[in-house]
Order: sequence, then structure tokens, then C-alpha cells
Amino acid sequence: MLTGTRWDVTMETTKMTLEAETSQMSHSLKVSSQKKKRTFTSSEEETFQNTFPIISADVMSVKELLDIGSSSRHTAWEIMKDMAHKEYRRMKWTLFGNEAEKMERDVSKTRLILRSRVDKIALRNRGEEKVAAQRNYLEALRRRAPDFIIPLRSHTVWEGMRVVLTCTVQGYPPPKITWFKDGVPLRCPHHAWNYTPEQKYGVCTLEIRRCSPADAGKYKVIAKSALGQATTFATLVVNSFQGATSGSERSQTFEPEAQFACALCPTWVTEGERLTLQCTFTCPLLPFQQDVTWFKDGVQLEPSKTVNMKTDSNLATLILEPMHKEHEGVYTVHLRTRSGIQERSTFVYVKDAAAIVQGGPGSPLNVQVSDINKDYVFLTWEPPSADGSSFVEGYHVERKELSEEQWTRCNSQIQKACHFPVFGLKPGAYYQFRVRAVNKAGAGRPSKPTDPILTEDPQEATRKMVVSVDRGRTLTVTKDELEGDVTVPFPPTDVHASERTDSYVVLSWSPPEPRGREPLTYYVERSLAGGNWERVSLDMVVSSPRFPVFDLVKGRRYYFRVRSVNKYGVSDPSDASGPVSLGKPQALPTPPHSLIPYRDTDTSVLLKWQEPEDKEGILGYYLYYSEKGKENWKTINNKPCTKTSFTVHGLKTGKEYVFRVKSVSRAGNSISSEESPPITVKAALRVPSAPSAIVLLLCTDSEMVVGWRAPARSGGDPVRGYYLDQKEEGEEVWREVNEKAVPERKLKVSNLTSGNYYQFRVFAANVVGVSKPSEPSEPFLCEKWTMPEPGPPYDVQIKEVRDTSLVAVWSPPLYEGQGPVTGYLLEVCQGDQSDEWTAINDQPITGTHYKVSGLETGQTYCLRVTAVNEAGAGCPSLPSEPVTVTTPPGSKDIQIGVDDDGFICLTYEAEEINEETPGLWNKEYSEPIDESRAQAHSQKNRAVLTLTDASEEDLGLYTVEVTDNPSMSSSYDFTAEDLERLKELSWQVRNPLIGLKTGWQVEVSEEGRVRLWLQTESLSDAAELRLILNDQEIHSTPRRTISLDKPKGLVEIVFDPLSPEDQGSYTAQLRDGKAKNQFTLVFVDDLFRQTMALAGANRHNYKRKFGPHFQEYLSWSVTDECEVVIKCKVANTTKETTLKWFKEGNEMKGVAYDPTSGHSSFTISRVTQEETGTYKAVVSDKRGEDQSFLKLSDKEYDKLLQQLSKQCALSAGPLSIECTEEGFRLFCSLKYYINYLKTSWFFKEKPMDQTRTRTGYSQQKVWIDVLDPTEKDQGKYSLEMFDGKDTHKRHLDLSGQAFADALKEYQRLKQAALDAKRRAHVIKGLPDVVAIMEGKTLCLTCYVDGDPYPDIFWLRNDKQIASEGQFSITKEHKCTTITINNVTMQDSGKYSIFVENKYGSETVDVTVSVYKRGDKPPAHAVMMG
Repeated sequence: MLTGTRWDVTMETTKMTLEAETSQMSHSLKVSSQKKKRTFTSSEEETFQNTFPIISADVMSVKELLDIGSSSRHTAWEIMKDMAHKEYRRMKWTLFGNEAEKMERDVSKTRLILRSRVDKIALRNRGEEKVAAQRNYLEALRRRAPDFIIPLRSHTVWEGMRVVLTCTVQGYPPPKITWFKDGVPLRCPHHAWNYTPEQKYGVCTLEIRRCSPADAGKYKVIAKSALGQATTFATLVVNSFQGATSGSERSQTFEPEAQFACALCPTWVTEGERLTLQCTFTCPLLPFQQDVTWFKDGVQLEPSKTVNMKTDSNLATLILEPMHKEHEGVYTVHLRTRSGIQERSTFVYVKDAAAIVQGGPGSPLNVQVSDINKDYVFLTWEPPSADGSSFVEGYHVERKELSEEQWTRCNSQIQKACHFPVFGLKPGAYYQFRVRAVNKAGAGRPSKPTDPILTEDPQEATRKMVVSVDRGRTLTVTKDELEGDVTVPFPPTDVHASERTDSYVVLSWSPPEPRGREPLTYYVERSLAGGNWERVSLDMVVSSPRFPVFDLVKGRRYYFRVRSVNKYGVSDPSDASGPVSLGKPQALPTPPHSLIPYRDTDTSVLLKWQEPEDKEGILGYYLYYSEKGKENWKTINNKPCTKTSFTVHGLKTGKEYVFRVKSVSRAGNSISSEESPPITVKAALRVPSAPSAIVLLLCTDSEMVVGWRAPARSGGDPVRGYYLDQKEEGEEVWREVNEKAVPERKLKVSNLTSGNYYQFRVFAANVVGVSKPSEPSEPFLCEKWTMPEPGPPYDVQIKEVRDTSLVAVWSPPLYEGQGPVTGYLLEVCQGDQSDEWTAINDQPITGTHYKVSGLETGQTYCLRVTAVNEAGAGCPSLPSEPVTVTTPPGSKDIQIGVDDDGFICLTYEAEEINEETPGLWNKEYSEPIDESRAQAHSQKNRAVLTLTDASEEDLGLYTVEVTDNPSMSSSYDFTAEDLERLKELSWQVRNPLIGLKTGWQVEVSEEGRVRLWLQTESLSDAAELRLILNDQEIHSTPRRTISLDKPKGLVEIVFDPLSPEDQGSYTAQLRDGKAKNQFTLVFVDDLFRQTMALAGANRHNYKRKFGPHFQEYLSWSVTDECEVVIKCKVANTTKETTLKWFKEGNEMKGVAYDPTSGHSSFTISRVTQEETGTYKAVVSDKRGEDQSFLKLSDKEYDKLLQQLSKQCALSAGPLSIECTEEGFRLFCSLKYYINYLKTSWFFKEKPMDQTRTRTGYSQQKVWIDVLDPTEKDQGKYSLEMFDGKDTHKRHLDLSGQAFADALKEYQRLKQAALDAKRRAHVIKGLPDVVAIMEGKTLCLTCYVDGDPYPDIFWLRNDKQIASEGQFSITKEHKCTTITINNVTMQDSGKYSIFVENKYGSETVDVTVSVYKRGDKPPAHAVMMG
């Protein structure tokens, strides 16, 4: 028991000892870790943290001892704790009581060793840190910015020689060296054959092996490092062997680089048209500036089919065609200069093109294609800004294959949201898509088509793997080859709804893995919850793992599954999807709020607004504007603005506008926001620009008077004053001279030290604030001026700039020298960079303003002024600001006149003038206006100066200028002549007369009323009228009505009827407020009698129209058929109405009358002298009668013949020819010919010879016979017909073959006539039938002719009769007789005479009828015997 107890006590003692040592060691470590040691730097201490636990060396390996410097304190502590626990367990099993004591000694020894090692390591670290600090210090001492200690030297060499350009640069760290030639970096790899640059030990060389004229130029070396850069230049001149110095001019003169000549202005272009942006430069572009780049919304533009960029010597052009709404935005052009990149920007607005249908919406924009598969794509777009005449109801989506021309609708129902899945596409085909917006008016214009896209499997690329084999070869392995054994496909996986809207659901799934080599399609099936499965894709082939479903019922939950299909079969169905239902309709976005407009420029306004609280899905904003009160809203931007601010350009200066904004999302456009507060377009108020041109005007021993030039821009508010700062030369601190702003542009500075140099700067202040300071002046020496010449004039300003002139205004010098200033000399300099000054005036002028004329329009000029006294000319003033001599747009001259109250006033109109930017009036350019004699006020676009009591004191030169725009100025010299003229006009205004528009007029109405009237200017309701007739005031009576229409200023007197007592002098006296006037009409003598007669005739004519009357009186006309028609028309007829015509009192027959239309007419087919006379028509019934007369004689008959002749001539046909045995007959056919129509015949433009011609005419033809024609009659024949006024011509060209044929025909007819004349023929024939009584003697005689004389034969019943017996035949000259004695009944029959010669023969028959005594002979027979 004792032994066991001792062991327990020993163990407890050991345990307590270990715990005590552990606590002590922990405390030792803590103390050691907190112990501070002296560092190697003076007065610096740091905490030593590299402490280690005291661990027995026998429990630490050599590696641990070597790595003790890198071990952490926490790791060592864990080791110690673990060792202590192990020791504790070991001691528990041993009985050696002195182990604890031995371990303590070992630990102490190890601790001392480790402490020594730690101290050595710390010392070594401190030494290394000190060495590194010393190294950094020495390196910092070596750091130096680049500097060329030996610069480049210029060289002149001959063509073909070698030259080396050398310079020496120093700097640390070593700088980077870049060579330039004529401002362009020298790319030596491109010229390695000729250029060799080297850099060694700070010496930089460029070797040019063989110089040519192209190598001449200006070379530059730039040394650049983090501490700065240095530059050195040299010129290389290459002399050619032809004697010219090649490139010397270019090398010896620094070519100016091009700058932007003007800013880009906002541009508006219509959708579908061409955009052309042009940027001009101040001079031709240098070689390194040729690369002018264009950007749109920060993205660089590249040339393409729709983008064309051209750069000429001093012009850069960007052309885009056709423009679409997607092209709207900020366009920027970049120009490279020696100092960096310059840029100019502008905003291009794309306006909607004209709608396809009236009231149709605009075109959507930004159509994007995503999720492209083999037969499926997903489209998104942005809604248009313009809804048209009604809200947009939805969209039509269209597609076309790239190889086709026709667009095809994709959706049968309009799609409301701005996204749509398109399926059923051909795999491997190129497609384009576009979208149309639809409203109640119809479909609008299509959007810009998308770029062509290829329908393909997006996973196709993942099914290929390229494996590298030996010798750089590769092997392509496809999954189709690896999965060749797969036949019936596996089912798809992960069926889910990837897109849900209120009208469709898009299903997506993952293809089976592996899917096999064969082409794969899919069956899509669906089921209601707990229902049967049915095929969805019955009528189409689904090739992609996407499928939109449209025919779902809202509120129902569906499940979907998919089967894989290939040529081997159909897979098992996939796992069913989760419940799928239609989504909620997309709500329109909420509109923005807090739309505030801010003034920007005189044609633009800055808009800012707050986003709606729910801004999810918002794509941007559309802006709209309208003039206040007009409600004519117009679109500002056609591409959604993604920011909450926008600058609206193109507004009219001085107009008041209101604005609205809409949010844009895929669901459509929101309703409009609330209208913004109205804003008037004008430039925003800003602080003035800095003053300039500080000049010393006067100097004494301790004072200086400093002057300066006004700011170029006052910021929209007049400059209220100036502040001046001063400092001595070499000092850094500026001191204020004046605490209170001074309105003048000069200030006296006191308390200066004579002999010191001082510098000054100036600030300008307006209502907005204080400007930036001017550039410091040059140092001015404070020394009293004693020169005899005057000091410089100051404050030289240019006003009233016009196309060829301007006015210079200045202030006289403060220092006059030894005598007063006697005048001023002006000088002009053309161009703002030139130093060549030209005198304007040879003799000094005494005033402080001068009009300079004869300048060149569009050129830039500067002016300066020199004061002159007895001692001579002093030093000139500072030059004025450069000014371009061009009349500013909208410039007008001062107009002088009288206002409505009779005061003389001067008026100046300019768009910039309003209450905030008034016109500033002065006298003689600088004298202020005396407010006791004139009052100035500014209205909208007008500045008016009103003289309260104009007199000779007010004569002189008056000037006005627009605040913040001194170039808009004008002047007027108010002279004594103006004063006299305007005083008279003022009296007229204050004592006005009522103006007369139309004096007294006399009118007679159709009813016979007489109206006297006059018209004045418009009268007020208080106007009064007094009417005086023959010195007595008259008023209205039943027969006379007097009226006054005050708004029209119309005075009327109406008489019904007019009577003799109404003759006299009428005076209308008018009074309207202060204005009055009177107007007189003398209504007597001829005027009164003629008016009264006309009134009576009109009254009679008016009354007759109550019965039957002539609506159209008798008149005549000539028809196209050359007939004369006399006609009239009656009106107000009845069935009882009769219409009769008379000529010379005799009733006419054959008159046509149509009671229905009232037309009546009489036609004369052929006009003769018998048709002359007086025609009368009478229409009558029981209501009355009316008559109409037509006197067709004398002049009227001649007029009728002239018209008839004209119509006859117009009816004439072409000139024709016919041949006769006598010659040619030229004739012209007419419908009717009368003798009044004079005809003349011409041959070869000359009258025809009457000796060989014979004229003739008939009722329908006129002709001329050309007798015995010959070859001389060949030519042009003309017929001229003169109708009394006009001449009508017909022509026939009878020459050539036509003449030959006519001549031949004439000769044939002539010969035939001659033959007919010689032919044997009977001159006087026998009667056809003769009768004779039986027993008497019949004697028949006949005359014959012929050449030669013919043979004569008598025949009976065609048988020759011999002269014997009963028959006796005698033949005498041209006469033959046959006698039949004692005729009998048997002698009846046909008897004939037959004559014949060599030219022909003729037979004449006669029938002989013998009757018995007592019988009647035939009635038609000639009785003989």
C-alpha cells in the first residue's frame, strides 16, 4: 500500500511539475515574443515575432532543426504539447524518478541553443534589409528622366550616299527609343534593306545605307520612360544629281498638320435612305493622318456592303445605305495628330419612313436570333416608338430562305410580346427573319432583316474529338463512329419548359446519350394531370431538342414526355416533366417619372428623368415632344435610350415645348409619363468665358492702370463685373486687387514698387458665377511713363459684322503723352495668324469708332488702333479678336418708326432677344442712354428704344447689341430729316384717320336695285356713321336702306327703286374713337341717268323671267357639215307655251323645237342672199311672252359668210390630180364651196400663168386646168383659200414619177379624143320611133361626119337597102336621106344607118310604125308625113 501510494504521489508531483514547466514555458514564450530589440536604423524599433518553443533536441530531427527558421510558433507549440503528453505517458510506465529533472535540464539547454540560433537569424535578416535599403537608395539616386545630352544633327547629303543619324540619351531606368520620320513612326522591319537602328550604351544611331529623295524629311527621336519623355529633331536634305534639292522644302519647313475645320451637327435621316456624314479639315491630311476612323456608340465601323468610308486630302466621308433604326446613335470620327487623338461627335436620328397603310405603326427594330437549332430558332425584338393611329396590338413574324425572294408569315395569330419561337425550319438552310407591327389600321413597315443564320445542331461540334498522333498528324474521332452499334435510341432526359408565356410554352430536353449514328428525331407527348398521353407533334418532324406548344388551355396543368426516333425504332418515353401551364401575361412596364427639361443650347434641350420603381425587363426609353398647347406629339428617338438623360436637338429657338417619355420592354411600350414642365428653347446660363489680352494702359512710379478684353462669351447673362489679381514676377501666390467687382474693363492698381515687374490676371463674373482666370499677363515694369507719344487705345471691339464691312469701336488711351490725342490710325490684318498689317486710313480720324468697308466676304480679319498726337503715333493697341466677315444669320437693321401711342421708337429684331437676354442700347457705341429721354425694353425677339419726347437733343448714332452675342448688333443715325418726318407721322398716329380700302362704288343688281357702298379698315363696336345728302342728314326709309358693317368697315345705301329725288352729293362721316374721316360721292348727271336706266332695264328683265322667256337668245353657228344653224333656248315653259319663228314678218316653216329641253333651231343647208333679213322668235302663253331678234344682214351676214368660208376651207381635202384630153386638172374637194371663199393657185410659190390655165368650181369642188402641159409644168402646186381672216393652204408635189405618169395619161387621153373626133359618127341622129299612115311617103334624114369621109349604109332589119324601087337614097356633104314611097304595113320595122371609116363606125336605129287610116298612132312615136 505504501509503495502504491508513493507512486501515485510521485506521479501527481511529476504531473504538477510538467504543468508548471508548461505554464512557465508559455509565459517565457510570451515574454520572449514581446521583448523589443534595437534595430539597425537609428531611433527605430520593431517587434521580433520569430519565437520558437524550447524543445528537447533528442525529440527533434536534424531536418526540423535546420528548418526551424521557417517553422511557425503555433506549429512548435503543438509539437511541444504532443511531446509533453507522450512524456507523461512514458513516465507513467517507468519508475525512474529523476527523468523529469533530466528533461528539465535538457529543455533549458535546448532553449539556450535555440535562442542563440534565433538571434543569429534575426541579425542576418537585419543585415539583409539594410543592404536592400542601401541598394534601393543608390538606385533612387540613379533614377533620372530621359534627356538627350547629344541631340540629333541635321545632314545634307547627295543622292545614293550613306548617312548615320546619331544622338546620345541618358536616363534611368533606360528609356524606350522610337524613331519618327515626318511625324510617322519609322517601322524599320518594313525598310530593313535601307534602315538600321541601333542602341548601345545610350548611343542611338539610324543608318540609311543609300539615300534617295524619298528619305529626305524631318527625323525625330522620342525617348520615353515612366519618369517622362524627351525629344530631339533633325532634318535630312537629299540633293539630287539633276541639280534640285529633293525634299528640301518639306524637310526644312514643318508641314502643318490637319485639324478639324468644323463640328459635326446633329443629322436627321429617314429610314431606308442614305446617310452621308462629312468632316472637313483645315488643310490636307499628312501621311500619318490618313487613317481617319469612324465609330458608332464607341464601336469602330468597318467597311461593308452598307458602310462606305472615304478619306480625301481634306475631307472624310461616311456613307451608310440603307439606314435603319438600329443605326441611330452617336457617331464619332477620330483624327490622329501629333499631340494625340482628336474627335468630333454627333447624334444621328433615324426618322420613320412613310407608313405602308394610312395610320400604320412604325417598324420594330433590333431583331435578334438566339437558341439556333436544326429546325428551331428563338427571336426577340424591340417595339417601335410610333404606334400610328392606334396602339400596337401585336406583331407578324416573317421568314425567308436566303435563296428565295418571297417572305413567309410564321405566326397565324399576332404575337403580342416581342419574342417568338420559330419552328419547322429546314435543317442546314440559311434563313433571314423580320417583324412587322400591327394595329387597327393594318401591318406597318417591316424591320431590318436579320443577318442570314444557318440552322444546324449546336451539339455537333462537341461530338468530334481531334487526337494528335506521331509526326504532327491528327486523327478526328466522332461519336457517330464510336456509337455505331447503337440501334434503337435511348429516351431523352431532362424534359422541362424553358420558356413560358401566356400564349405558348417552349419545351426543351437533352438528347439521349449515347444517341447513335443514325439521324434522330423526336415524338412529343402530353397529358393532363391523371389523363392519357397523346402525340403533340403529329403533323411535323421534330429534329431539335426544342418544341413550342401553342394550343394549351389557360389554367390547366400539363405533363410532357419525349421519345427518340431513328430508323431502327422508337425509344421508351422519357421521364415526364413537371407540371407545366401557361404563364401570366407580360404586364406593360410602368412609365418613368420626374421628367425635367433643362436649357442646353439655343436649339437643344437636356431631358432627365427617374426610372420607374420596377425596372425589371426595361430595355430603354422613347421620348416625345410637342409645342406647348398644340398636342402634336412627335417622336424624338426611334432607338430606345438606355440612360436616364437625353439631349433633344433640332428645336426652334424661342419656342416653348413639353416632353413625354415611355418605358420600353419586350411586353411593349408603357403609357406616356406625365408631361414635363414647359421650357423655352434658349442657351443655358453659364459663367462667362475668361477675359483675355491684358494690357498696360498707364504707369506711374507706384501705380498701374491695367486694361483687358471682354470675354468672348458672357454665358447668356451680361457680365456684371471683373476681379483682378496681381503678383510680382517670380512669386507663386496671387493677391486680390479688388474685393468688389468693377464694371469697367480697366482698373488702377496702387501701392506698387517702382522698378519691380508685376503680372496680372482677370476674372469675369455674371449672375451664375465667376469665370476661369485669364492667362497671366506678361511682366509689366512699374516705371513712370515719360514718352511724348500717347499710350495705346484699348478695348478694341468689332461690331455690326456684314458681308463686306464691319465697325471697329475702341476706348481712347489713358496716357496722352505731351499733348492731347488728335486722331487715330487703323490697321487691318487678314488671317488670324498673319503679322502683315495694312493701313486703313491715311489721315487720322477723330472718333472712337469707324466703319471698315471693302472687305472680302468669308475672310478673317483682325484690327488694331494707334493714337496720334503732336509728337507722333504711339504704340498700337492689342489686336481685336479675329472675326470672319459674313453677315450673321438672322441679322437685321434697326428700324425707326412710331408706335401705337405716337412715340418715336427704334426697333431691332433678333431671335436671341427676350426678357432674359435683352438688347443693350447705347449712343455712339459707348454713351449710356439717358433714361429721362428714352426708355428701353425687350420683348420676344425685339429690342425697343422709345423716345419719350423726341427733339434735336436726341439726334445722333444709336447702337444696339444682343447680350452674349455682340456680333448680332446694328446702328442707326437719327437725323433731323428723320425727326421732321416722324413728328408728322406721330401727329397722324395721335390724331388718326380711318383708312379707306375702297372708295364709293355704284352697283346695279339683277333685280334692278341700286347699291352705293364704300369700305374702310375694320371698325370697333363704338364706331358711328352720319350720312349727308345735299347738306342734310338722311336715314333709312322703306325705299332706301342705310347700313354699317363695323367689323368689315362696310357702308351701304340700297335703293329699291332708284328715283329722281335720289340724285345728289352723298357724304359718309365716320368716327371711331379718336379716328375719324369722311368720304363724298357726287351722284348726278350722266352717272345718275345711266344708273337709273340700267336699273330699269334690269328690273324689266327680271320681271319677264316669271313667265316663259328666252334663256338663250337667237344666235347662229356653223356646223362641221358647213351648215348654218340658227338657234335659241327657252325656259319656264308649260304645255300651253308656243314658240314661233318669223322672217321679215312671215312665219317660218321647218323650225325644230324640243319642249323638254327648250332648244329650238332652224338649219340652212346652202346659204344664199335669200337668207339675209331679220329673224324673230316669239315664246308666249297666258303668263306672258318674250321675243328674240337676230338681224342677219350687213356686217352680221359678212361675219356668217366668213365663218362659213372658214369651215368650208377646213373641210377641204388634199390637193389631187386628174388627167383630161386638154391637160391636167388639179382639184380640191370640199363639203361646200361659196364664192366668199377666195381661192388662189400657185406654182412654185408664184401665181400661175392665166394664159395656160383655166379655173373652175362647183358646190363641192374647186379646180384649175393646166392646158397642154410640158416638162416645165413639173413642180409644187399650191391652193390658198382665204376666208376673210385666215388663209388655208393645200399642196401637191407634181414631179418625178408622179409627173411622168400624169403626162403619159394626158397624152393617151388626148390621142383618144383626137381619134374619137375622126371616127365616123352620126352628128344628128334619128328619133327612136316614127309613125306614118299607110300610103304616104316616109323621108328619114341623118347628118354624118368623119375624116376620111365615111361610107354610109342604110339597113332594114339589119339588112342593107339598095337605092331602087320603093327606096331612094341620096348622099350629100355630111348628109344622107332615105325616102320610102307609098309605105305599106309591111314596111314597118327597124331601120338603121351605119357609117364607117378607118377610125371606127357607128350605128343609129329608128323604129318605123305604119298604121292604117282611121287608127291611132303609137303615143310615143314621132308623126311623119
